[in-house]
Amino acid sequence: MLLLALDTATPAVTAALHDGRTVLAESSSVDARRHGELLLPAVDRVLADAGVKLDAVTAIVVGTGPGPYTGLRVGLMTAMTFGSALGVPVHGLCTLDGLAYASGLEGDFVVATDARRKEVYWARYSGSRTRVTDPAVDRPAEIAEQVAGLPAVGAGAGLYPETFPDAHGPEHVSAGALASLAAEKLAAGEELTEPRPLYLRRPDAQVPKNYKVVTPK
Repeated sequence: MLLLALDTATPAVTAALHDGRTVLAESSSVDARRHGELLLPAVDRVLADAGVKLDAVTAIVVGTGPGPYTGLRVGLMTAMTFGSALGVPVHGLCTLDGLAYASGLEGDFVVATDARRKEVYWARYSGSRTRVTDPAVDRPAEIAEQVAGLPAVGAGAGLYPETFPDAHGPEHVSAGALASLAAEKLAAGEELTEPRPLYLRRPDAQVPKNYKVVTPK
């Protein structure tokens, strides 16, 4: 197995290669406005660092979010393009699951990423590999009772200490963690999800109301 992992669902643009046993190479940078510019160079770096060519990849895993529309689709479309060109399977994995796995926490905790608009994308976990609620998007104050007393992981938790006073790292998802979790699941015979985006809400860009369509005469 040579698994290429990508994620652009958060401000982190991250790529990694995994051989089924360990992470061979990883590249991550944080820039919420340059996902499209940074992802392919990140893939080039991990391939070069691992000393392999792209055609050696046997499967791809991509973070499916939840995340903002523009950033999230960069990783998904890149993964699908690679999968089609190489003729290899493309698997999806919830970005929050990758953060939970990287945290190494046991017991109950929450993962929360920044959803902008004073909201967080979040889910609750029981151990680093077991998500117990579906991903959701809410204002922190609206979920305060549901997450009270629980440790929290992710940049969203750090932004709202009044709701998440016990915040832990990592802040952003790592493609290495995503690849390791995917490799574990595949080795155990577990099925991963389809590479479909978890937007959870409409994109920020909207067609103006009362938009007048002009047709040629």
